[in-house]
Amino acid sequence: MFLLGRFLEALATVIYLVLNFYMWVVIIRALISWINPDPYNPIVRFLYSVTDPVLNFVRRKLPVSFGGIDFSPFVVILGIYFLQIFLVQSIRDIAFQLLR
Repeated sequence: MFLLGRFLEALATVIYLVLNFYMWVVIIRALISWINPDPYNPIVRFLYSVTDPVLNFVRRKLPVSFGGIDFSPFVVILGIYFLQIFLVQSIRDIAFQLLR
């Protein structure tokens, strides 16, 4: 049980770090959308290619544009916080129960 507990603890940490990184990518993508970035810039292309599938999914499922303002990054960030609180903490709690 010790190895499974440590594995789950490491898994929770990795999931937390990936979600945190993706949240910052979404924030940076939302900030650069306020300016007119060069669409051929490799960084801009990376940001769009990584965030567009999730943001487009949210835009299709929820009408999150009011008055020309797109709130889909906000919804995605709320979803990331939910996953960090619910999923990551649940995995950590299971890991700590196995380590006792």
